[in-house]
Amino acid sequence: MNEMEITFSALLVNENFARTSVGAFLTPLNPTIDEVIEMKTIVAEAVSNAIIHGYNNNENCKVVLKMSISEDRTVQLIVKDFGKGIENVEEVKAPFYTTLKDLEHAGMGMTIIDTLADSFEIVSEVGIGTKLIMTRQLKEHLG
Repeated sequence: MNEMEITFSALLVNENFARTSVGAFLTPLNPTIDEVIEMKTIVAEAVSNAIIHGYNNNENCKVVLKMSISEDRTVQLIVKDFGKGIENVEEVKAPFYTTLKDLEHAGMGMTIIDTLADSFEIVSEVGIGTKLIMTRQLKEHLG
């Protein structure tokens, strides 16, 4: 199993860093362009949720991104924050649910993750933080 872990400041500009890191880590698997785009989208949504909702854009906080790739091409992404946590995890999974109604495109991040990932789990405790665990099986292909 190949693994990586990175920790970065909770700044929205670091969303691109997280996306790029995931793309680079996937490269040895020779994934399809669609697979790379979808994995980058998953991590972008998870990271931006941690920064905006978990930390209220507090740049002094840290986001942790873990990624592992198993021999059968199963990719697991974990995005973790130590922010305010989520009171009702099931409510958060509902399309268009948001705690910040004034944000453009708010309320679709968790739905997008759920749609693109093969499995998606939210582990959260109020006052402790939130961990999103997402898996995706990459296709076998010649290339």
